[in-house]
Amino acid sequence: MTATRLAAALCAAGLCLASPPAPAWQSDNGDGSYTNPPLNADYPDPDIIRVGEDFYFATTTFANSPGLRILHSRDLVNWRIAGHVLPRLEGGPAFDLKGGSVYRRGVFAPSLRFHDGQFIIAFTMVGQHTRICRAADVAGPWRCHALDRAAFDPGLFFDTDGSAYIATAIGSDGTVTLLSLSPDLTTVTQARKIHHIPGAEGSKLVRRGDWYYLFNAVPRRLAMTISRARALTGPWETIPSINSAQTGGHQGAIVDLADGRWWGFVMQDKPSIGRITNLSPIFWKDDWPVWGTPEAPGRVPAVARKPVQGQAPQQPATSDEFDAPQLGLQWAWNHNPDDSRWSLAARPGFLRLQATRATTFWSARNTLTQKGQGSYSRADVALDLQGLVRGDHCGFGVIGKVNAHIAATRLDDGSLQLEMGGQVDQGDGKPQTELPIEHPARAALPGPRVLLRTELDFTRERGRLSWSVDGRWQTLGDEFALIYDWRTGTFQGPQYALFCFNPGATGGQMDVDAFLFSDRR
Repeated sequence: MTATRLAAALCAAGLCLASPPAPAWQSDNGDGSYTNPPLNADYPDPDIIRVGEDFYFATTTFANSPGLRILHSRDLVNWRIAGHVLPRLEGGPAFDLKGGSVYRRGVFAPSLRFHDGQFIIAFTMVGQHTRICRAADVAGPWRCHALDRAAFDPGLFFDTDGSAYIATAIGSDGTVTLLSLSPDLTTVTQARKIHHIPGAEGSKLVRRGDWYYLFNAVPRRLAMTISRARALTGPWETIPSINSAQTGGHQGAIVDLADGRWWGFVMQDKPSIGRITNLSPIFWKDDWPVWGTPEAPGRVPAVARKPVQGQAPQQPATSDEFDAPQLGLQWAWNHNPDDSRWSLAARPGFLRLQATRATTFWSARNTLTQKGQGSYSRADVALDLQGLVRGDHCGFGVIGKVNAHIAATRLDDGSLQLEMGGQVDQGDGKPQTELPIEHPARAALPGPRVLLRTELDFTRERGRLSWSVDGRWQTLGDEFALIYDWRTGTFQGPQYALFCFNPGATGGQMDVDAFLFSDRR
């Protein structure tokens, strides 16, 4: 069923949408140019490679499961989700939300390469040793093994003779260490300190001709440095490059095109949506890569010609009717899910979320998330709540630093009620504070079928929740802040969140008929 047909069917059932669903942010302007960012959502710590005429983009996913998302493009502008490296996260019960959570931890800063007919990716989960995974197809399956140490933000590199290395640095020090790997990539054979840049991390190694280039982020300044040397061991000379506040970003590197041109990709922090990735032409001056063009050097352009012409506009999937036998690749659970408590088969055409045992939204398993997108986006979900029992809290909203949501509950008399609630995460183990709400935040439901809406307006840095049973939308509670903060919350921009939990030993269930995404106000 198409999204338009689904909207019509819901309207016939009395659950009308205000307007048909629309696609996500469109970077491709349709005239041979694009507007930054290609993906107007939280896709941090980018690493982009080219294989033939195809580009692949690996990004940080923290505690989300499946983990370590990879996207595919033919022109660096129009992307789709190709798959995930990790079906589940390993490393302890907290990844299953048992005995605590690992928000802000998990998978960080992957490094993706293609060598000897295989995709190879290196990454380090917080508190664990670096892992290297390999696959013949970027969609998997992936085979993984761990090294004997942790390399912070590992920068995987294969030299022209096939030798394999990892460059690594952590911002609390800034010493760049080069790890030599065995031919089978299972063992570190040598570790050498090759350079020092105060505050540097996020290392990326690239070779062009006789020069090696080392790209590093300096997070304390939200800036990038570029170093070059004739040998991997140095000596290196370093120059400052762009920065997040003024010229477009602070962590990334460059990628070559099939015709020999080079383009840069770089991460930029935004106060509410999170960390986006921008794309820039590169030109060379005295064998140094320069972001931008000779006419406007040293900055990422807001609008530029697409690096590869002729590709049709494309975005990662968003809307979902839950008709497929598996979840769409746009979805991720807040931690590893309890697979016994959710199903796409129990009621065909619906996602069934059975209530997991939890005392708070933050600690509930099986919260299903999707990235919020700028500059404005909203999502409507069609729910059937007839399976709710006393004590259930099931509904829709946002997870991040501010966890605002509408929860449906069943009262003692059997009726259903909606309530806006939420918490603000303070980080560092501090208790969450309740979201202040002044306006009426409760509403009685006349029946079990309802539409819930979450709006994310990143231009105003505000979100809003509303509901409908008859085509007329009613706001519930107050607007809430949209905040990205690396120290608190999930270390990600706001994510849409479907949830169902109960503090008791048993609970009911919520059936989700559809998730309809739009960027229309």
